[in-house]
Amino acid sequence: MSEIDPDTLLPSPRMRDQACEGAVTQVHRGDRYAAEGDSFSIDGETFEIVDVRERKLGDMTDEDARREGARDLEHYREILDRAHDNFEWDDDSDVVMHRFEAQ
Repeated sequence: MSEIDPDTLLPSPRMRDQACEGAVTQVHRGDRYAAEGDSFSIDGETFEIVDVRERKLGDMTDEDARREGARDLEHYREILDRAHDNFEWDDDSDVVMHRFEAQ
């Protein structure tokens, strides 16, 4: 497998910090940025991608939102609204879930 740039998967310093703290253990993105077995490092800590799968935004749960550092799904939606200009939640939008674990 390959080493990926953590900025590709976790585009904000806040998300990278939260990954190091264990508060973020997965991220949904619009495209596939890694494969199972790939790894990335942040400040000397290595993480392995353990699950990658395609989903719909409407399939996300409160648990998914918590794994991404939000309190619940509603809070996650608010975060996306603030982070992306002209964002509109569409349950049918395709996303790719990337789950990772510290090694």
